[in-house]
Amino acid sequence: PKTPPMAHEPMLLLAVTEFVANSAAFTYFTAGALRRNFSSDMLPRQFPLQLRTKNMEVFSPELQERYPDQPMELHLWARQQPLLSCHPDALHGTLFTSAEAFVVLPNATRVPAFLLNIDANVTGKPTITRNRLGGTVRLTGSVPDPQLAWTALPELCRAQGLPVPQVKRLETLLKFALWLFGVPRANSKC
Repeated sequence: PKTPPMAHEPMLLLAVTEFVANSAAFTYFTAGALRRNFSSDMLPRQFPLQLRTKNMEVFSPELQERYPDQPMELHLWARQQPLLSCHPDALHGTLFTSAEAFVVLPNATRVPAFLLNIDANVTGKPTITRNRLGGTVRLTGSVPDPQLAWTALPELCRAQGLPVPQVKRLETLLKFALWLFGVPRANSKC
């Protein structure tokens, strides 16, 4: 427990405890609010990789061969509650995320392509600028070994004697996308 400082002039004192932060994380996670689906038309044009099977060829040529130039969807979600810790200078958190990709067939059927688990460490720092409370978020690291948790494609590839999709390249691309688009978007919301 901390004793609030005594002030002789008007001031705003804001205290956030780990209990409050983790309760909020639990509430968002339990309510299903930590989910986001992306289709190819939702990505910015300058995004380095559009969601189409032909663009995934570098990771899995078999995907392009099996479903030539088909649109894809990416579903992102927290697979467990984020863990947050409060420090005097920032709020630190670990996010446990999964990304599942689907090929969207012409009849609107979705075929699972892969499910990738990637965990990330983030830091959020509150700021006060001209009487406005805001903040910044930055990516401080990720768990080094992504897991290709489940996919129909590697099983199919193994059965046909084909190479399995390259997870490391895909992980690098997802990290780059998070750094290039995710973090700036979070900062614009702060």
